[in-house]
Amino acid sequence: MNPRILIVEDEAALVTLLRYNLEREGYTVAEAANGEDALMMCREAPPDLVLLDWMVPLVSGVEVCRRLRRAPETRALPIIMLTARGEEDDRVRGLDAGADDYVTKPFAVAELMARVRAALRRGGSVADEGVLVVGDIEMDLASLRVRRAGTETHLGPTEFRLLRHFMTNPGRVFSREQLLNRVWGHDAPIEPRTVDVHIRRLRKAINAGGAPDLIRTVRSAGYSMEATSL
Repeated sequence: MNPRILIVEDEAALVTLLRYNLEREGYTVAEAANGEDALMMCREAPPDLVLLDWMVPLVSGVEVCRRLRRAPETRALPIIMLTARGEEDDRVRGLDAGADDYVTKPFAVAELMARVRAALRRGGSVADEGVLVVGDIEMDLASLRVRRAGTETHLGPTEFRLLRHFMTNPGRVFSREQLLNRVWGHDAPIEPRTVDVHIRRLRKAINAGGAPDLIRTVRSAGYSMEATSL
């Protein structure tokens, strides 16, 4: 079955452009012109990926993203945010809301299609069954669940892949560039700054309730995960 992509955008000309190029790539396309319709459509039939405009009516794209991340049935849904807001603070705000990627308008269609392909690959990348354990963190690869000290921890899809990479290589230091290549993929047009945003989100999730931080920041080198806090 072809991946189904939901376009959440109120600019008709842009919707037409996106639909044409997505269908040419072989995707099935659905449309929502406002945030309320987008949330309803995602609840009733979650798509494989959402292209989400920041400035849609009724419920903003940022709030739509937050709500999708809070709902169990859409927590792992890949989300690419489309916006004319290109400032770095806006990019970080979009990523903090739960977006997996952020594309500034105007954009090159070929680049956007590459980002869509990369996000869809990442969304289906967890296939190995088994359990990873580092310290008091346990990751079940079959059920895609993470627990810390027996309490379930909810992660977005990017944070899950990032944590899996760390737990597969405990104690090893990875630079931002290495994490980009190994977690996002070699052809993903993502900036190194994005790694810091997702590390912060991962830490917030797994350290909830004051648990010790097992992710170590190594100055001028990158990040690693230790079995005990340092």
